Amino acid sequence: MCRLASRLLAIRKHHRRIEKKYNAPQRIQIPNAGYNVAFGLKMKGIGANERRRQAAELLELVGLGGFDTHYPAQLSGGMQQRVEIARVLINRPRVLLMDEPFGALDAQTRRMMQTLLLDIWAKVRTTVVFVTHDIEEALFLADRILMLSKRPARVVADIAVPLPRPRSDDTTLDPTFIDIKRQCLSLLRDTA
Repeated sequence: MCRLASRLLAIRKHHRRIEKKYNAPQRIQIPNAGYNVAFGLKMKGIGANERRRQAAELLELVGLGGFDTHYPAQLSGGMQQRVEIARVLINRPRVLLMDEPFGALDAQTRRMMQTLLLDIWAKVRTTVVFVTHDIEEALFLADRILMLSKRPARVVADIAVPLPRPRSDDTTLDPTFIDIKRQCLSLLRDTA
């Protein structure tokens, strides 16, 4: 993982169209959701009307249309995560790095966020590098899984996930899903 992360960070320095989505929301604390989402455009010198228009569009995409004037304390954890996703996507990155973004959420909100991420991905088609320790989450979201060893981290398996899209809760019952999950669990035991 270290080499992959180092390469991605090096690429990020040269290509500003790569964004990272952290596991905890990195929003600006005081301003409202609309301002948080539009902040990247403000730094690019985009006019206020265009910033507001694009922020409203992205808040609608993440299911938060009409919440642009709400402050962080007025939003649930899942809503704050969606604001963060919109804030990152407004910059139109080619690669989106997501490091355990749903780890702190309850199971119901986590699945809702996973499904939302798949819906957003289907519309914007940005490459997503998603780091997780949850095998089911990886299988549900990914087309490809890179399994890493303990330190020093190295790739021990590169597994294709040939499950059809769109995915739903029923996907987790598919025999292919279950077979790949068994393969991943076996690799975890073997590399422990």
